[in-house]
Amino acid sequence: MTTMFSLLDQSALCDLAERVVAAAKRAGADAADAIAMRGVTLSVGVRDGAVEESLRAEDDDVGLRVLVGRKQAVVSTNDGKGGGLDTLAERAVAMARAAPEDRFAGLAEPELLARVLPRLDLLDPDMASVEVLERRARDAEAAALAVPGVTKSDGASAASGIGGVVLVTSHGFAGASISSNHTVSMSAIAGEGTGMETDYDYSLTVHAADLQSAAAVGRSAGERAVRRLNPRKVATRRVPVVFDRRVAGSLVEHLASAANGSAVARKTSFLRDQRGERIFARGIDIIDDPLRRRGLRSQPFDAEGVAASVHKIVEDGVLQTWLLDCATARELNLSTNGHARRAVSSTPSPAPSNLFLTAGTRSAHELIGEIADGFFVTSLIGMGVNLITGDYSRGASGFWIENGQLTYPVSEVTIAGRLLDMFKSLEPANDLQFRYGTDAPTLRVEGLTVAGH
Repeated sequence: MTTMFSLLDQSALCDLAERVVAAAKRAGADAADAIAMRGVTLSVGVRDGAVEESLRAEDDDVGLRVLVGRKQAVVSTNDGKGGGLDTLAERAVAMARAAPEDRFAGLAEPELLARVLPRLDLLDPDMASVEVLERRARDAEAAALAVPGVTKSDGASAASGIGGVVLVTSHGFAGASISSNHTVSMSAIAGEGTGMETDYDYSLTVHAADLQSAAAVGRSAGERAVRRLNPRKVATRRVPVVFDRRVAGSLVEHLASAANGSAVARKTSFLRDQRGERIFARGIDIIDDPLRRRGLRSQPFDAEGVAASVHKIVEDGVLQTWLLDCATARELNLSTNGHARRAVSSTPSPAPSNLFLTAGTRSAHELIGEIADGFFVTSLIGMGVNLITGDYSRGASGFWIENGQLTYPVSEVTIAGRLLDMFKSLEPANDLQFRYGTDAPTLRVEGLTVAGH
């Protein structure tokens, strides 16, 4: 069993990555990089006051990417002790020689590599015990069941984990990062029979000290479920739609997907001709910040060893850049901006880190208070977004707005529009919180079609 010491001491992981890169060079690779990951997670699930599941999961994985000219291949193993590295490297080199040429493949340019790794306070070395996790889950469930109107528990859980990653390249980069995570969640059921409704809440943080209390999470889940009881249908109409901040980040995620360099290079993004254009109102900034202290997706370097830095994807409403790794940057005749992400069995590809839309100046109450007839969305269903055209259509539930007030719950409706039109009319509230990795304040969007009966 992995000890806490072996998790915190990454020297063995660094040594393993260095040995697999050296093996690749011996096998005939012109260049290579290796990513090694090690982690352990404890989790406890509770339902109706009884422990339903208690699990300890450990992972040791190594991925090797080799390049022979402009041909590349990736192999991986879960042999954390590094047995058979020469055989692994030889297989990777043979695969690369048989692969088609990719003229954009290659390691990061040396001048872009991280040289000094910032301290981001990503490690809480004290993993919670099974007893602590069980208590958190029980407290969350008890708080939810104490909410009047909650009839059943759909389960509560708590987890704690630590994971480390090491990246070593054949052109001199060696970097290590380690982080922790803690979570507590609850799903509650309200009502009876065919009138039952369910909802959830959770808290996820890097340090346990930053967790929302288990009781607060459970109470929130219960209250959310009760508020959904006795939903009504609405007639189809075009109205202002306000996105609760729990779901508002989804609009930022759609922006990030369309601003992904891979989609732009493939010409499968509705934003492919929009760089340098105003796509949001003035004052709107969307920022990717991998250097946030205790951030859920913070990291000192990307999956190619490029130094992490803060980027404004959108500044004052203008789309400034794409999310780029080295290969997509070369294809687009640009420079990488350090957004490479990678699993052990894949080549690098672009993805965001801590992504957020900055807060506005008015409160959510003010944004809602001006609406005579509209829809407040608290839950979204499905993935009906066409990133080639920007067409948007998703199932939704929430509350109808009448004369500036949230009135009755609404379910089984669809909201539809075009993302570029939605972006241009979007107004953020001033209630931004960093909870999900991709975050936004409450957002008001004008003139969406709400399709009901």
